[in-house]
Amino acid sequence: MLFRSRRVIAAAVAALGLGIGSAVVASSSASAAPAAAALAPGGTAFIVAHDLTNLSEGTGGPQDPEVLYTPEAVRAELPGLRILRAERVRRTVVREDGEATAVDTLVRAVREI
Repeated sequence: MLFRSRRVIAAAVAALGLGIGSAVVASSSASAAPAAAALAPGGTAFIVAHDLTNLSEGTGGPQDPEVLYTPEAVRAELPGLRILRAERVRRTVVREDGEATAVDTLVRAVREI
């Protein structure tokens, strides 16, 4: 398994039926592979999670590199899916002392029909 943490901070959801499906994985503790494998033909996997570079370039989030994602690692967990987008994205975080930037991994992939 790609990620070793036992603490699940969000769940993978797969909506299957009528030939459509989607999966949202927002967990820094589980592999994206099981959710991707559950996709129906034509389904979309959308993964957003704290990126490894957030440790040095961002703010907040887990500080253990073992539970952080990279676009390359998620891509490797999604064989059989067509990757539409795999990149690092920045988002604004509002804190008591002002705004800061966090870095996330974002991957969007589809199972071909």
